[in-house]
Amino acid sequence: EVQLVESGGGSVQAGDSLRLSCVPSDGRIGSWGMGWFRQDPGKEREGVAAIDTDGATYYGDSVKGRFTISQDTNKNTLYLQMNNLKPEDTAMYYCAADATYSWWLNLHHGAVPRFQGQGTQVTVSS
Repeated sequence: EVQLVESGGGSVQAGDSLRLSCVPSDGRIGSWGMGWFRQDPGKEREGVAAIDTDGATYYGDSVKGRFTISQDTNKNTLYLQMNNLKPEDTAMYYCAADATYSWWLNLHHGAVPRFQGQGTQVTVSS
């Protein structure tokens, strides 16, 4: 079982930036299709960004141009840099991983990634 430990959430003002981090316990960053999704209570999961095992990156339409996903293999850490945050970005953000990033593509079909973190809250006030 791989544990995913997220950090970096918080409460900020609109226009501010935050960087989320996710560390897989197996030390094999880059071997998984990893990504971030977010969810508010009572709402569906929304794919935010993903990075596949070949390094290709993917973004949800609502965050393109503002968020950047990256990974540092030396630090075994996945990052989500979030700039120009908006109140509608407020949600619990989850890091997840599976063999490929296809789980992220199929979130709206109910796909469940093999591993998922506990989540980190991001709150953006206007």
